[in-house]
Amino acid sequence: MIPSDAAVSPLPPRWTLAAPCSERAAALAREAALPLVIAELLVARGIGTAAEAEQFLHPRIEHLLDPYTMLGMDRAVKRIQRAVELREPILIYGDYDVDGTTATVLLKTAIEMLGGTVRFHIPHRLREGYGMQREILDIAAREGVRLVISVDTGIRAFAAADAAAELGLDLIVTDHHLPEPELGTPRALAVLNPNQPNCLYACRHLCGAGVAFKLSHALLEAWDRDRARTKVLPSFLKLLAIATIADAVPLVGENRVFVALGLAELRRPVGLGLRALMQEAQIDTARRPLTPVDVAFRLAPRINAAGRMDIASEVIELFTTRDAARAGELAAKLERLNQERRAAEAAMLAEITARLEEPCFREARCIVMDGDGWHRGVIGILASRIVDQTGKPAVVVTRENGEAYGSGRSIAAFHLLEAIESCHEIFTRFGGHAHAVGFSLPSERVPDLRDRLIAWAAAHLREEDLGRAVECHAELPLSQITPALFTWLRQLEPYGMGNKEPIFLARNVRVAAAPLVMKEKHVRLRLAQGTTYSAVGWNLAARLRDLQIGQDSIVDLAWRLRENDHPTFGGLELEIAAIEPAHTSA
Repeated sequence: MIPSDAAVSPLPPRWTLAAPCSERAAALAREAALPLVIAELLVARGIGTAAEAEQFLHPRIEHLLDPYTMLGMDRAVKRIQRAVELREPILIYGDYDVDGTTATVLLKTAIEMLGGTVRFHIPHRLREGYGMQREILDIAAREGVRLVISVDTGIRAFAAADAAAELGLDLIVTDHHLPEPELGTPRALAVLNPNQPNCLYACRHLCGAGVAFKLSHALLEAWDRDRARTKVLPSFLKLLAIATIADAVPLVGENRVFVALGLAELRRPVGLGLRALMQEAQIDTARRPLTPVDVAFRLAPRINAAGRMDIASEVIELFTTRDAARAGELAAKLERLNQERRAAEAAMLAEITARLEEPCFREARCIVMDGDGWHRGVIGILASRIVDQTGKPAVVVTRENGEAYGSGRSIAAFHLLEAIESCHEIFTRFGGHAHAVGFSLPSERVPDLRDRLIAWAAAHLREEDLGRAVECHAELPLSQITPALFTWLRQLEPYGMGNKEPIFLARNVRVAAAPLVMKEKHVRLRLAQGTTYSAVGWNLAARLRDLQIGQDSIVDLAWRLRENDHPTFGGLELEIAAIEPAHTSA
């Protein structure tokens, strides 16, 4: 850290530096024998004691929370146990994304291990859309089903819950989406959702598969506690880690335990389907450990491709088949579907990027982009791309035969679900989270939606909330980088939502050699500040040219620490998060 009496230059616009928490961090550093910079990062994450630091840095299976602290768990477990005892067929009603399909696999596997009979239904995105439908419940009732369990859906399925009651079906809702503020929860035998009123569960940010896992956790420990703890639950964490990362829930609390342990288990994939999928994604865990980035950008898109482009139920078959040839076929199909998804996305993104230059989009604080016949399976991805490009919340809407279907993504400062709820009367259906929503509405209401969301954003977003902000977590000159620091930073992994990878600030750094441009858009620098490090800047070549940064330039640098594993020139290096000419102090 720089001395307190040193001259401190102002930060570039949209760069922020976390407020120091020196006294608490110093106390934690002494108590837990940590480097001060690591203690500062932990304190910023709400960790204040050595015991909390130990649990954060070294997650273990013993750190899983008691599932019975989740409201409704006892009733749900007893009803499933009774269904197993009476040999009643059980229907699991899932969803078509990574979260919903993996949740279905986890709960189906757990109930079948108890001896239960399970069937499942994953809706077709284009033909059925999101959520439980009465027609499927009618079929289930006629076929002798008496218990339906929803996963990753159902918290706003009031009509479906009423239909289940009329048909004599017991309904257990397991979901993580936010309940309807005024109407509460649907009529069901039990509702498992840490976000529902009066639920005291300590981790409120579980994904849908996380809630299904906690139900499985309770069932399996009641069946055979030792076997559950030593074998079954650790094996379940593989898919749960994938779902938790893919759904972008905060990687803190129990979610951190899920992902840390799940990634470790993924180094030794046993299931035929998972192994085949990892092979298609060219992931070799023997060469290096799997990371959240691998999951988010290589595994999850292939799983999601089934629901986006075809039939998501095949994901269930992939992860449950015991036929190696069939697993290979299904994994190869997901690879083909993912290529189709990428092609469709690229074509639509080119059109959307061109339209973003229109004045109406440049001026609005919320982007609402609509078009005819855009593929429903990729509009959520496109909304994310718009957020990345503009730093504004974005909603992408496609119109088909008089109905419009939309998906939205947001920024940290904007609660998108609240914005959608502010004009709830125009929708056929909607749901989601603070930062991701999905909905449908009549096509003629799209202009009304645009006007309402733009007005809501104008009232609830400040200009300084928009754009790409660079959040520096601590100030650290390059001279203080050591291999030991890198080892400590690795213990903060896995990084993700709620546990962002630290970005450090270094001021007045000298560019020691002419920048090396790679593939016309990336750049490699030699940076000197007491010592010299190699640094890579992805997509920063044009930025350096615009700023006229060259050899001997003095820059302010936002950086992450990396390890290059190249056999010849490997070692510690920097990844540039942002770079600006150094500002002189006032």
